[in-house]
Amino acid sequence: MMRHLPEPSYEVLDADRVLVAYAAGVFPMADARDAAGVYWVEPHRRAILPLDGFHLSRSLRKTIASDRFRVTADTTFERVVALCAESAGDRPETWINATIERVFATLHARGHAHSVECWDGERLVGGLYGLALGQAFFGESMVSRATDASKVALAWLVARLRVGGFRLLDCQFMTDHLASLGAVEISRRDYVALLGAALGSLGAASSVAAVPAVGDFGALDRLAPLAAAAAADTVSGPPVGKDIVQLLTQTS
Repeated sequence: MMRHLPEPSYEVLDADRVLVAYAAGVFPMADARDAAGVYWVEPHRRAILPLDGFHLSRSLRKTIASDRFRVTADTTFERVVALCAESAGDRPETWINATIERVFATLHARGHAHSVECWDGERLVGGLYGLALGQAFFGESMVSRATDASKVALAWLVARLRVGGFRLLDCQFMTDHLASLGAVEISRRDYVALLGAALGSLGAASSVAAVPAVGDFGALDRLAPLAAAAAADTVSGPPVGKDIVQLLTQTS
């Protein structure tokens, strides 16, 4: 179940309003891809993925460690959103309309919205995007056009959030796919408590939009590869799949 709040017009769905809404536990959706407006949603039950509880199956571990996909972040945000908004055989309709695309493009330009991309060669085959605020990351949508691409993107996201000091990964609604990866469903009251802890003073700020994100989404990119650290003759470079597996299997 979820509670719908009054529908705004496009003119009031600006980036500042969206940030304030997320800080209050509310987010926008559209009835269809071509819908003119949006409505605000506050689920009675919320799906979250504990950052220390990601389920890394043996097969997924092998896929990540083998670098079957090249994984990047924030290199093509608007393409990821557009791919998430496309209809597919298993998802003929989506809730991402042009209004949501526009406002998230603005949020990305401001440094609040981020994407993770999975590539097969030069082809974008999966990924996800969401919003970072305080120490919370609100996952909006993920997509896969190749087997396990969205799972790999989510694994890289969890590792990135752990390294960046985030405390909450909000998945909005529970699905079998998310449950298989470690997501759990909690009450609205419990979610609000976790959200408050992740936002700290941001939640009470008079202008949430004026406060920069606290979690560091880019920290992973500056982390020396763990595998390289063990070998003096290895040239340092960006993280690879084996680094992500190691990060996900480390205990805090």
